Amino acid sequence: MPEVADTCSLASPASVCQTKHLHLRCSVDFARRTLTGTAALTVQSQEDNLRSLTLDTKDLTIEKVVINGQEVKYTLGEKQSYKGSPMEISLPIALSKNQEVVIEISFETSPKSSALQWLTPEQTSGKQHPYLFSQCQAIHCRAVLPCQDTPSVKLTYTAEVSVPKELVALMSAIRDGEAHDPEDPSRKIYRFSQKVPIPCYLIALVVGALESRQIGPRTLVWSEKEQVEKSAYEFSETESMLKIAEDLGGPYVWGQYDLLVLPPSFPYGGMENPCLTFVTPTLLAGDKSLSNVIAHEISHSWTGNLVTNKTWDHFWLNEGHTVYLERHICGRLFGEKFRHFHALGGWGELQNTVNKLLEVFLGFLKAYVEKFSYKSITTEDWKNFLYSHFKDKVDVLNQVDWNAWLYSPGLPPVKPNYDMTLTNACIALSQRWITAKEEDLSSFSITDLKDLSSHQLNEFLAQMLQKAPLPLGHIKRMQEVYNFNAINNSEIRFRWLRLCIQSKWEEAIPLALKMATEQGRMKFTRPLFKDLAAFDKSHDQAIHVYQEHRASMHPVTAMLVGRDLKVD
Repeated sequence: MPEVADTCSLASPASVCQTKHLHLRCSVDFARRTLTGTAALTVQSQEDNLRSLTLDTKDLTIEKVVINGQEVKYTLGEKQSYKGSPMEISLPIALSKNQEVVIEISFETSPKSSALQWLTPEQTSGKQHPYLFSQCQAIHCRAVLPCQDTPSVKLTYTAEVSVPKELVALMSAIRDGEAHDPEDPSRKIYRFSQKVPIPCYLIALVVGALESRQIGPRTLVWSEKEQVEKSAYEFSETESMLKIAEDLGGPYVWGQYDLLVLPPSFPYGGMENPCLTFVTPTLLAGDKSLSNVIAHEISHSWTGNLVTNKTWDHFWLNEGHTVYLERHICGRLFGEKFRHFHALGGWGELQNTVNKLLEVFLGFLKAYVEKFSYKSITTEDWKNFLYSHFKDKVDVLNQVDWNAWLYSPGLPPVKPNYDMTLTNACIALSQRWITAKEEDLSSFSITDLKDLSSHQLNEFLAQMLQKAPLPLGHIKRMQEVYNFNAINNSEIRFRWLRLCIQSKWEEAIPLALKMATEQGRMKFTRPLFKDLAAFDKSHDQAIHVYQEHRASMHPVTAMLVGRDLKVD
């Protein structure tokens, strides 16, 4: 595959050298909010006479670099905005092509590392112990350790992590035992091994007062003890989803598939770290209704983790195929009408979609995974494979306007035909509300919702949001008959509160502020703060509450909300 420049990385490209393995030894210091240790990188030269190489770093303190037992020279370049600082290492002897060398770097992270969130005991459910979690996607691994922080390079890793003995450490790898720390009796060392090569954005670490429950033959669910039973119930369908995904994508190569429910400040719905998917506690709806996020993260085990975008310019390869696979898993579990309903909903708030051709030829996906497993690829690689896989359909493929599909802004040029049964019920109810005059409001009652699932309720509110603002009388009547304020499903609550604030209902302000701050999932937090800031009655309060909570937010969330509110 031709070399593609990764504009997000300052490190030597894969055509110059490639990191093949990392052995990480580090100590987690909650008092100083740092990781201190060594990263031993096994690097293979891709050219003759390699005399130096460059790694990505961000806000790291480097103590020394050792190769073959001797210290070598290195320079840290100027910090380049979000990309961090290039670290150039001089090799003691020139390497020939394919020759390997182990570079051992002693480093310490910054307390302000963009990859690490340090929680005080008060910010956890148990209130007794501190908590640490990482989020390296997309380009934050360089804020944990020096590396080639690009998805075009894949490496295996092993790790030894020292933590206070009352806490548990987990990584995106197979657990490989634990032992007392010989240097400090108050600490424990946890060992890990990841034998499948991964891009370093998938290196992940969590340390906290964690407990687990077995929910399948290859799955434990981990969380603080306060959430563990609820989490085990919520995600009990995990093994069924894994089996369907294997049927669609081929063997699951990672061994273990564990789930970790994080504290509320985790900024995403989920993160597909291998062997240990991270998920937000906002999925704990109590009725398994948000478990499609688990199907999505499971799907990444094939599309994203096994077959990976070569650079972030080709991110759709990770997400598009994963959404496609997720919907087929849900279709098998909950029926085809459900899959069509979700696909249509996804069309409404389109972010990642896949060519209609994939909708028709499911066999393509398994062949695609087989062909590109353990590799990082570009959109061009994908398109070439499409043509070679469908040799007998070249005339059909040639009719596709590839330029419009892949590079034009806006919606794709063709809309697939979906089964509308479940969606039509949502549209019908939303139309009743949108067209209702004040004298019609008495015709609404709780029986309107009796045949609607929580997914349909969510879609109904999404339809209403598209028409916001609504007359305030409509919103008050909706609360009166449907009591949406009492619903804890985070997706429904989020859309309902946005509808209330956009329709300028002052009574919803405290509820919206509460949701914006008691969890930190950016999908919810950013739009809620934006809506609150746009409503003159809550503008000042929104800014005050943000400033009050900023220190306890994930650093990326805090930065983006500050930018949204124009206060940073």
